[in-house]
Amino acid sequence: MEKLSQHAFRLLVRRCRSAGGLAPRELTVAGELTTPPKDAAFLNLPLLTHTRRDALGESVRWGEPYVFFLAPGLMSWVVPVMTGDRLLGGLSGGEIIPDTDPGERRATVNYLVDAGAPRAAADAWLRQVPAWSQTRTREAAEFLFRETYQVTGLNPELLHRNRDNALQQRQIAEAIQEKKDGAGGARLPGMLHGEQMLLSLVRVGDLPGARRVLNEMLAGIFLYSPRMPLIQARVIEMLGYLVRAAVEDNPMLEPLLERHLAWIEQIVATRDFEPLCERVRNVLDEFMDAIRVQGFNRSNRHVRQVLDHLAAHYRESVTLDELAKVTGLTRFHLSRLVKAVTGRSIPQHLRGLRIQAACRLLEDGRKGFGEIAFTLGFCDQSYFIRQFREVKGVTPAKYRASLQP
Repeated sequence: MEKLSQHAFRLLVRRCRSAGGLAPRELTVAGELTTPPKDAAFLNLPLLTHTRRDALGESVRWGEPYVFFLAPGLMSWVVPVMTGDRLLGGLSGGEIIPDTDPGERRATVNYLVDAGAPRAAADAWLRQVPAWSQTRTREAAEFLFRETYQVTGLNPELLHRNRDNALQQRQIAEAIQEKKDGAGGARLPGMLHGEQMLLSLVRVGDLPGARRVLNEMLAGIFLYSPRMPLIQARVIEMLGYLVRAAVEDNPMLEPLLERHLAWIEQIVATRDFEPLCERVRNVLDEFMDAIRVQGFNRSNRHVRQVLDHLAAHYRESVTLDELAKVTGLTRFHLSRLVKAVTGRSIPQHLRGLRIQAACRLLEDGRKGFGEIAFTLGFCDQSYFIRQFREVKGVTPAKYRASLQP
């Protein structure tokens, strides 16, 4: 590995230890520890080195830290160190014994001995290895991943792409399974409803939410017919709906028409479903970038005022009277105008912003459900859970659990 600077590596070691974790060690691209423990030089035996090398490859593939069994009853985790698309090496988070398998020590020692380790050294070293829960191990891996790129300032573009791809394919697979398990799974879903929901999320700038809806739509399209020409046709139709709505709403977005033609060419040239999904996700990102620059609903000043006010005050108790004062319109006129222009009522916009923020807080993992409800302006935890389930289809607890690998 092209070694990290001494300052960066020492800072990583200090932060990991301070967080209650183990000190990381540097890895070569081949999976070899550059400085193995003095009492465990056998950790660089070929079998263990190859296991770490394969784990490093899986970590790059999925774009996230990779937790794996280095030996029976012995777990470790790795983080790739990358800049752009170039793999410089990696970091090993250390070794732990799962607290669910405390009786596996004998099997672990035997495995290490078979790999070439001296039995006495392997047995003595293993007695010092801590026992951790699966949750603590995953948290330590995620912490090392975050801190590595915060400390080094490297931009692992390939990891970001791979992580987005993995998340997208997981969401699509889950949506396909849900549709198969439900009634009428073989029928084409209500695309117009999906397109309207997608457009609403684009309008409020909810990229994660828009991506989730897009993935659900792709799952429905694939389930209806996996034939690529039909999938491409439905995707092109969906993009046409978005572009048409944007240009009708704001003439300044007419340059999207030329980009739309380029997007169609790219979609037609893509021959397999998985790369098509990645291509469509990138198109959605480009589309939303254009919307952010020019703005949706700029042709209607009052609607823009409402959406801006909701975005700034969604944590508060926003009333229709308050919005009427902001826009200078009557409550009745304002309600009908927002619904006609955006396809969603004012309460739906407000709820969408709060649920979007709730997803971010659930993904962050530091706040409980009651605290999230209070922070986002829900009257109580029960009401928050009910509203979240109506929008996302699952409870906050299940949503948070779905984020765990």
